[in-house]
Amino acid sequence: MKNIVKLLLTAAIAYSGVSCENFLDAQPISQISADAFFVREMDFKLYCTGMLDNYCPSASTVGMGDNYTDLTASKSSTDYYKPGAAWDASKQTGWAASNWRGIRRANIMLRDMVRAKENVSEEVYNHYEGVARFWRAYFYYDKVQSFGNVPWIDHPLDIDDALLYAGRDDREYVMSKVLEDLNFAGEHCFPVGENDCKGSEITKWAVLAFKSRVCLYEGTFRKYHSVNPSTNQPWNNQYGTADDFLQAAVDAAEEVMKDSGSTLYNDYHSLFVSTDLSQIPEVLWYREYLSSESLNVWHDLTLQYNTATASQKVSPTKTLMNMYLNTDGTPITNNGEVSLNDEFTDRDPRMAATVQCPGHQWTMAGVTGPKPLRFTWTVTGYMFTKWNQELEENYINGRNDNWIPILRYGEVLLNYAEAKAELNNGSLSKDDWDKTVGALRTRAGVTNIYPEDASYKEDTWLKGYYAKAEGAAVTNLSNTILEIRRERVTELILEGLRADDLYRWHCANLIVDRDGQQNGWKGLYLTADDVKNGFEFNGEKFTFTSSGTNDNNYMVGTNTSDNNWTISGGDHGYLIYHQALIWDEKRYIRPIPTSALNKNPNLGQNYGWGQ
Repeated sequence: MKNIVKLLLTAAIAYSGVSCENFLDAQPISQISADAFFVREMDFKLYCTGMLDNYCPSASTVGMGDNYTDLTASKSSTDYYKPGAAWDASKQTGWAASNWRGIRRANIMLRDMVRAKENVSEEVYNHYEGVARFWRAYFYYDKVQSFGNVPWIDHPLDIDDALLYAGRDDREYVMSKVLEDLNFAGEHCFPVGENDCKGSEITKWAVLAFKSRVCLYEGTFRKYHSVNPSTNQPWNNQYGTADDFLQAAVDAAEEVMKDSGSTLYNDYHSLFVSTDLSQIPEVLWYREYLSSESLNVWHDLTLQYNTATASQKVSPTKTLMNMYLNTDGTPITNNGEVSLNDEFTDRDPRMAATVQCPGHQWTMAGVTGPKPLRFTWTVTGYMFTKWNQELEENYINGRNDNWIPILRYGEVLLNYAEAKAELNNGSLSKDDWDKTVGALRTRAGVTNIYPEDASYKEDTWLKGYYAKAEGAAVTNLSNTILEIRRERVTELILEGLRADDLYRWHCANLIVDRDGQQNGWKGLYLTADDVKNGFEFNGEKFTFTSSGTNDNNYMVGTNTSDNNWTISGGDHGYLIYHQALIWDEKRYIRPIPTSALNKNPNLGQNYGWGQ
């Protein structure tokens, strides 16, 4: 089912004299009263279509969700990590009425859908109740990630409702309610959407995949954080433990693995550039885009990763490159001290499917040939290609029609593997490994080696990298855990999950540490000859010239707009792009906005953020 179906449904709403917004807010309307809505299955379909159209994650949410992490550099980081920005509650957003509207809309449906109970089958009724509860869980998960303790609201609030001025509920209680909603949705949502469409309806398998993500997050967050960051008090475990959530993640992922019929697709790169994901069994939930100008449903990810002006020049780092294994399943041993032209040789093919490699092709002015490297588009010398449609019109007009996978089977496998490995300090067997991480590496073309096998070679760089994270709990990670974390990078980078991973692992200080290079991000490795005489890539030569203000401060080629680079060894070493960043413990959750506290002081402020 294409987006045109959604448009037709919206047109049907308009024809009846009712806007989608009217439906969602359940306000009185011109031709259908609010009391006459939610009385038949079609009402449920229209309302849920409106929810999906309004809240389905966008291309930028997914494809640019890893912009400010330890593995991506940018010309100017988010203010949240900038020392000069002095982030505080007055700058924080996310608590306005519009930010809670999704929860209200789900609650309106749950309140009013009882009108249809005599008109639809029990199965249909439970399916749509499951969809509404999925969306409520979806929004609350985001709220808890941002603010920790939040008020749990399970009904539409009237203007005189006491909850409008109540305090916040404990995170553990809220997440228990989120799990209740996901459990119901996972049990009752239909396994197949209308016309077998996974883009225009929430299905059982999308719910369970999302549940595995949510429960893995909460389980590991509580394992690696000894206190609730909202209060700085130990977890009370009144509504479930870390292991309870990890087991729920295992159970949800296992059900998808056993019963959904999902399989890994044999072409990794095409998952991110395809203009039709409807027949790919790896994708459990996607967002459709169309190339038609009249429908105006395109995105601009290619432009965002390949422009000098419209984005933050988000670029791969040397740290990301070092995460990729050799094709024989062993880690690199040179710490990345290798020329860009040789760096991709015998490496995990997902590396070349994610980062521009020698010989990478694009089509400009009707001619297909090697894509040049542009230091006006990158701050590290590496360029992302994962979401790129390498055609001229996508660079000039910013109109992409590749569909966006929101939830896919590859992530479910990793959620299962990690939850089992973290559960009870390790219950992942070799068979579990082979059907999850091993299957992903085999699909990619990398030799599968179980970390407990005698042939496994420990990666001292990877071990040392995570040893720099905060807290003793993360300094003695098993090789199995480390390899699962590696696989989450090489499989899922640029899919919007890296920051969540760092936060739940208590590793967000790595965003600032940047593999020991705290004053900037590591980019290309340059030999003394590269620095002195330049280097060639895809048919072009790049030179490095002192800025004149500092012998160790360089501009690249003729790019005089940005000379913020140094070279780690003076006349050789890593290209470093400088940007000062800060981190402290309180940042694992955001402050409650001042605007919200002014309206309701009973909310209280999160620990460490003042009043």
